[in-house]
Amino acid sequence: MIEFSNGHKFNYMTASGALGYDGKGWPWEKPLYWTKILDPTKFTNVTRTLTLHPEKGNLNWSNPFNTIHLLKDGAVNAVGLNNPGIDYFCDQIAPHFNKKIPMVVSIFGQPKELKIMTKKLNRFNLVGLEINASCPNTKTDILNNSQKIIDSCLAVRQNTKLPIILKLSVTHNINKIIPEIKDKIDAFSINSIPWHIIYPNKISPLEHFGNGGVSGKPAQKINWQFMQEIINLSKIPVIAPSIWDKKDIEITKNMGAKAFSFGTRFLLTPWRPNQIISSRHQKS
Repeated sequence: MIEFSNGHKFNYMTASGALGYDGKGWPWEKPLYWTKILDPTKFTNVTRTLTLHPEKGNLNWSNPFNTIHLLKDGAVNAVGLNNPGIDYFCDQIAPHFNKKIPMVVSIFGQPKELKIMTKKLNRFNLVGLEINASCPNTKTDILNNSQKIIDSCLAVRQNTKLPIILKLSVTHNINKIIPEIKDKIDAFSINSIPWHIIYPNKISPLEHFGNGGVSGKPAQKINWQFMQEIINLSKIPVIAPSIWDKKDIEITKNMGAKAFSFGTRFLLTPWRPNQIISSRHQKS
């Protein structure tokens, strides 16, 4: 379990955007939410990542699966950071949050942009913020610039009292980043993996979108190794990525993870994460 400085405690988290912008799911998941088969109150819910200004990304809502390709027990996606921007979110979405659903807002941008977004979000009853420093489908130097990631953590920390989750990628130089931000963040989360790292000799089905990021079981081996490296370097709690079933929770818990994140599992079978955590606690 992770306990933040504001008293919020959690074992389970939804990966950024797994249940939309408000934790209630995407339109096709609403019937599950209304019937409580999908119960977001059991998770700390992370919004789809927001940017300062609206971003189109690669997603075409008339054919959303043109940027998502299903793999065995996983997926590769090149959706990008399409989102309505922070002002629309603050005006039209955040005021209508269900108070029973714990919400973390995920933000992406240069340090100056993060500062502005953080200030706008301080008026909402959030349990934390997530700095997404690792979207594999966005062309920006922040992804490979350790100093900008450090500066991003500082910019957010100086402008909020909320707990901060830093979302990293296997592409990051954690030996440089972690010593500089250890007193600025409250937890680490881990993103999907760029296609070429998992499949260096195989053409991505989303090559025309820049290859995409791989999640689910295909990402476990590399992501969990990266998770272990973070755990070995820092006492800051790490949220295990790529959780697919109950045994994955036990494996990553034994590796030192303090909480567990479900992402692509919601995409393929949105009812399963609730079933998995329910069966785990029934057994215990």
